[in-house]
Amino acid sequence: MALTPLDIHNKEFTRGFRGYDEDEVNDFLDLVIKDFEKVIREKKALDERVHELEEKLSHYSNIEETLNRSILVAQESADEVKSNANKEAKLIIKEAEKNADRIVNDALAKSRATAMEVEELKKQAKVFRTRLKMLVEAQLDIIDTNDWEELFEIESGHEEEQDEPKLSHHYSTTEG
Repeated sequence: MALTPLDIHNKEFTRGFRGYDEDEVNDFLDLVIKDFEKVIREKKALDERVHELEEKLSHYSNIEETLNRSILVAQESADEVKSNANKEAKLIIKEAEKNADRIVNDALAKSRATAMEVEELKKQAKVFRTRLKMLVEAQLDIIDTNDWEELFEIESGHEEEQDEPKLSHHYSTTEG
């Protein structure tokens, strides 16, 4: 149990035959009481100061802990944003590559189709040229035949009727 100034003040000493001077002991005890009270007040003030500082320390420790958590969360968020940005960039690149491949493939397919059309048109042009040549040659053959000479020599309408089938005959054989 701690000693208090009141304990010092109330302390009674037994009297001996040749004891100490009571006034001197009381004066000394008064000095001890004053010093002891001063020490107690200082201790109380220091205890209060320690309590205040402990509260501030606790407050600052909480702030530090909160800041550390915030820094961790911010770092995690930054890492996540960076990771998501990288993923998104990879997806964009992949999509762009797919689109580029599709565009190239479409262009190649169109190029092939156009080349096939060109070849088909060349074939058709050759066929047309051949048919036209045959038609022109047939027409030239008709012009070169002696039938024209016979037409000019025809005197009557009767002979014209007989010659018409020959002309028709030439047209029908050359056109087919």
